[in-house]
Amino acid sequence: MLHLSLATLLAFLLVLARISGAFVFVPMPGRDAGPAMARIVISLSCAFALFPRWPDLNARDISLGLLIVWLISELAIGVSIGLVVAFLSEALMFGAQIIGLQAGYGYASVVDPTTQADSDVLAVMMQLIAGLLFFTAGLDRYVIRAFADSLDRYPPGAFLMNKDLGEVVIRLGSGIFTVGLRLAFPVIALLFMTEIVLALVGRVNSQLHMGMHAFPVKMLVTLAVLSAVLATAPQLYERFATEAFGALRHTLLP
Repeated sequence: MLHLSLATLLAFLLVLARISGAFVFVPMPGRDAGPAMARIVISLSCAFALFPRWPDLNARDISLGLLIVWLISELAIGVSIGLVVAFLSEALMFGAQIIGLQAGYGYASVVDPTTQADSDVLAVMMQLIAGLLFFTAGLDRYVIRAFADSLDRYPPGAFLMNKDLGEVVIRLGSGIFTVGLRLAFPVIALLFMTEIVLALVGRVNSQLHMGMHAFPVKMLVTLAVLSAVLATAPQLYERFATEAFGALRHTLLP
C-alpha cells in the first residue's frame, strides 16, 4: 500500500506552486484556447519529473501561516520565470504592432488562435513565429532546467523576495521595446522615405493623385522589406533569450 507522508505532500505542493506560477505566462501555443485540464496535467507532470529535487521538509515545524508565506514566495519565483519567457514573444509582437500601424495592416485582422479575438494580422503572425522559435531553440528545456536549478539553490521555503529579482524582471521587460524597435526600424525608415518620394512626385506633377496610391504602395513595400527583416528575427530572439536566461540564472543561482 502506497503511503505518503505529510512532508512529502507539502513538498509536492510547494514545487507545484512554483511551476504553476510559470505556466500561467509561458507562451505555449493554444494555451488559452486549449482546455485548462491540459495545463494542469503539464504542471503536474513537470512537478513529478522534478521529484529528485523535492526538498526534505519537517512537517512538524511548518505552521499554516508559514506555509502561506512559502506558497507566495514559490509563486513569485514561478511568475518571474514565466514573465521572462513571455517577454521573448512580446518583443516580436511589439515590433509587429509598430509595423502594422505604419504600413496600414492594422485594418486587416484575423482571429487570434490563443484568445479567439480579432487581432492585427502581423501581430498574430509574429506570435506564431515566436511560438515556433520557442520550441525550435529548445527554450522549453531551459525552462525546466531553470526550475531544477532554482530548487537546488533555493529549496521551497528558502527563497526570500528581494529587489534584485524585481530589477531583473523590469530590465528584461524594457528589452521588449529595444528588440521590437530594432525589428521595426528598417521598415519604418523605408516607409518614411516612401512617403517623401510620393510627396515629391505629387508636388512635381499635381495631376497625379498620389494619395490614393500611397496606401497600396506602402503595403507592398512593407511586404518586400518584411521578408528580409524576418530573416533577422531568429537572431534577435536568440540574443534576447540568451540575455534573459543568463540574467535569470545569475539572479537565482548567484
